[in-house]
Amino acid sequence: MTFLNITSQVQDALKDSGIKEGLALVNAMHITASVFINDDEPGLHEDYARWLEDLAPFDPSPERYHHNRTGEENGDAHHKRRSWVAKSFVAVTNADSISARGADLLRRIRRQTQKRILIKIIGE
Repeated sequence: MTFLNITSQVQDALKDSGIKEGLALVNAMHITASVFINDDEPGLHEDYARWLEDLAPFDPSPERYHHNRTGEENGDAHHKRRSWVAKSFVAVTNADSISARGADLLRRIRRQTQKRILIKIIGE
């Protein structure tokens, strides 16, 4: 798994929208990816990765995760994603965004599939 900082993409979308006040919805467009807002700090990412691996260890065998009986090897990723949310809301006030914190896309990279995010912005 990896953590991708998507803060600049969210900030660009907010800037392009022209809103001063409102909300931005940032949604991971894949079933084994999550979006979260927190400090963009490597030690914290390491702690999250260890916690998620303890919660749902990678095991491609179909004995541990029945989902893997379908020919997939990502049963653990579905559990890891389920422990977090797939989307985050960002409150926008006075055209400020999430510069103080980072928005991260947690995604699984054992299969090299492209992950997308959806950003929906409402406001004035």
